[in-house]
Amino acid sequence: VYAVAPHTGRGGWTWYTGSAGWMYRLIMESLLGLRREGDTLRITPCLHADWPAYKLRYRYGDSVYYIDVRSEGAESGARGEQTITLVDDGQEHRLEIRISSAVSPARRLAAGG
Repeated sequence: VYAVAPHTGRGGWTWYTGSAGWMYRLIMESLLGLRREGDTLRITPCLHADWPAYKLRYRYGDSVYYIDVRSEGAESGARGEQTITLVDDGQEHRLEIRISSAVSPARRLAAGG
């Protein structure tokens, strides 16, 4: 942040790029609830009742995961944690995750291969 006139109080370039990175991380981790730990992908979204679902395409090595995350019921702020063990087998994997106020198991719809 500049301290010299005429730019006193303004942010410089590093502030802009840092803000974009932090906003991306906020959306990915806090809203969509994605956190990778080694070969495990943890999904703990915080979905509002007006936004009951999202879909994502996640690449892990040569594998691609198509994940459909939906909240069950109309609870505001529905939460629950699901974990996926990621496999780098070069295949496509399709998963459906259901989140509610109680943790519900993830159901694998189809796996490539």
